[in-house]
Amino acid sequence: MLAQDRVEETSFSFSADVPLPPDRRHQDRHIKILRVGAIFVDGRRELCLIRNISAGGLMAHVYSSVRPGQHVTVELKTNQQVEGRVVWVREANAGVAFDHEVDIEELLANPAQLDNGWKARAPRVEVDRACVLRVGARTYRVRTRDISQSGIKIEFDRPIGSDTQVMVTPEDFRPVAGTVRWQQGGACGISFNQLVPLAELIAWLKRR
Repeated sequence: MLAQDRVEETSFSFSADVPLPPDRRHQDRHIKILRVGAIFVDGRRELCLIRNISAGGLMAHVYSSVRPGQHVTVELKTNQQVEGRVVWVREANAGVAFDHEVDIEELLANPAQLDNGWKARAPRVEVDRACVLRVGARTYRVRTRDISQSGIKIEFDRPIGSDTQVMVTPEDFRPVAGTVRWQQGGACGISFNQLVPLAELIAWLKRR
């Protein structure tokens, strides 16, 4: 099984900022499981891979030539188009600032459906909040990096073995039991033993 830190998925953020260019040092080492979208450039509709999306913009891998300042239309889901402009370009990646902010909560609540009819797994949401990690009788104060219905990534540089049973309590949230899946580069991935209800997760994310 591949370590989760080597899997790159589309991430979501409630921030109004446009996502920054990717860190090239890590980019080639990741398996990519990215949300497919479409971008309209000079009247042409082309597919793109959405790496990050925030309320104010997105970063996408594009397959056509775009330039900063260029007006584009991005199709996030079927029948949902968002107007914006390109604000940066780095190799095949482009950052787009939306003309109007999008509803991240609505995107999270209605995950994309795959070609085979299955729904994509719940997306990760970038979040920087305090968290308490309990390992046996010991507790540690850590920071969250991202969270989904099925797990959480935290900053944690102490050695901890895979399959270790833990309890995580994000700030202003209830304790959630989980299992350590991987650890690398000062980060630790934990899968929840039970899915967190989407409505509960979104309500917590909105308490900023």
